[in-house]
Amino acid sequence: MDRARLADFLRTRREALQPEDVGLPRGRRRRTGGLRREEVAALSDMSTDYYSRLEQQRGPHPSEQMLAALARGLRLSLDERDHLFRLAGHATPRRVRRTDHINPGMMRILDRLADTPAQVVNLLGETLTQTRPAVALLGDESGYTGLARSLHYRWFTDPAARLSYPEEDHPTHSRLIAAHLHGAYTRDGRGSRAAGIVDALLAASPEFAEIWREHPVPGPYCAPKRIRHPRVGLLELHCQTLVDPDQSQALLVYTAAPGSESYEKLQLLSVVGDQRL
Repeated sequence: MDRARLADFLRTRREALQPEDVGLPRGRRRRTGGLRREEVAALSDMSTDYYSRLEQQRGPHPSEQMLAALARGLRLSLDERDHLFRLAGHATPRRVRRTDHINPGMMRILDRLADTPAQVVNLLGETLTQTRPAVALLGDESGYTGLARSLHYRWFTDPAARLSYPEEDHPTHSRLIAAHLHGAYTRDGRGSRAAGIVDALLAASPEFAEIWREHPVPGPYCAPKRIRHPRVGLLELHCQTLVDPDQSQALLVYTAAPGSESYEKLQLLSVVGDQRL
C-alpha cells in the first residue's frame, strides 16, 4: 500500500469531480471547485472520518469492499478503479514480464500484415518489431538503445520524437504517453524498469513532472492520431490494438478510412517504401 500516492490520487479525483456530476446542488457558499470530503464519504457509504483519514495518509488499509465503494462514489472509470486497487496494495501477484520476447501467435498475426503499417510494442513504449509499411510511416523505432528505446522517454527528452505530429496535438500525446507509463509504473512498482524511466523523466522534463502529479490513468492505448509524413504530408489514421496480457505487449495496426485522402497516401507509402527524408 502506497499511502502517499493513494491519498494524492483520492484528492485529485475528488477535486476533479463536480457536484453536478453526481446530482448534487452547487450552492452559493461552495468555496471549492470539486466535491467536499463529506460528500464523497456519503456517496461511498462510509463515514467522513474514515475517508478523511485516507486522504490524510493515516487511515487503515482499506478492504476490497471499501475500495469498490470509493470507486463508485468517485465515479471512477474501470482503468481508474484498477489503479486505485493497486495503490492500496490489492494488485494481482507480480509476474516476471518477458517484455522483449514476442509471443509466436502475435508474430503469426504480424506476418499476415506485411502490407499494413503495424508494430509490436511493450508496456514501456519500446517498439519490438515493425512491418516495412510501419517503418515507412513512422521510421525505424526498433533501433534505439538505453532509455531511448522507450518512446515514452524520447517524447519528453528528444524534440525529434515529435516532428511527425502536428504541434497542436502534442499536449494530447503527452498526456496519453505519461498515462501509459503511469500504468506500467503502478503495475511494476519501485525498482522496475518503468520506475527507472519515470525517475529519469522527472529529473529531465518539467512537462512530464507536471502531468505525473495529476495521476494520469491510461485510456485507449492507441487513440486516433494525425501523422505528418515528409513525403506524403498529413495523414489522419485510426489505430486498432490487440493486447497480449501474458507478454504485456500490444500489436498496433494503423488504418485509414477507405476512399479517403489518407487511405490513398498509405497506399502510396507502400510503393515509396521506408526511404524517409
